[in-house]
Amino acid sequence: MGLFQIYRSLGIDGSLIGFTDSEIAVPHFCYPVNATAIGFEGCILYCFLPECGEMVFASNPESCAETYVYPLAETFEDFMRLVITCGSANPVEQIVWMSRAQFDQHLQNERALRTAEQIARVGKLREELKLSPMDNPYEYVKASQTHFDGSQIPYSDAYYDILGQER
Repeated sequence: MGLFQIYRSLGIDGSLIGFTDSEIAVPHFCYPVNATAIGFEGCILYCFLPECGEMVFASNPESCAETYVYPLAETFEDFMRLVITCGSANPVEQIVWMSRAQFDQHLQNERALRTAEQIARVGKLREELKLSPMDNPYEYVKASQTHFDGSQIPYSDAYYDILGQER
C-alpha cells in the first residue's frame, strides 16, 4: 500500500491541515481533466495527474501566479513532509507567487495562529506516517516549479475558452 493509501486509511480530518478529503464535485475551469483529488482547501484542488507520476499539484482558479496548476512536491511523501514542516498545506500552496521573505513572514504568521488541535494533528501525521520535516521547504517547492513543463497537463474546453487560448 502506498503512502497516500496509508494516509487515507488513517481517517484524519484534513481540514485542520489545509486540505479536506473530497472528490471533485464542481470542476472549476482550471482543474485538469484527469486529476485525482487528494483534497481541497476551498476551491484549491490538491491532486495527482497520471502523466506526471507521483507528483502532487495544486490547481487554483483564484491563482496569484501566472499559472493555475503548479507542482508542489515530487511525491506524496514529500508533500506530507512539507505539510508537517509548514503546519498545513496553505503555506506550501502559496510558495508559487511568494518571495522567500514573503514565505517566511507567512509561515511565521501561520505558526502564531496554530491551535493545539492543529499541532496535535501534524504530530499524528508525523508519527503515523513515520516522516520527518522537510528541510528548506521554500527552495524545494521553487525547484520543483522551476523545472516543470506544464504543457503536458490536459485541460477541458472551458479552460481554453475562458483564457482565449488555442487547444
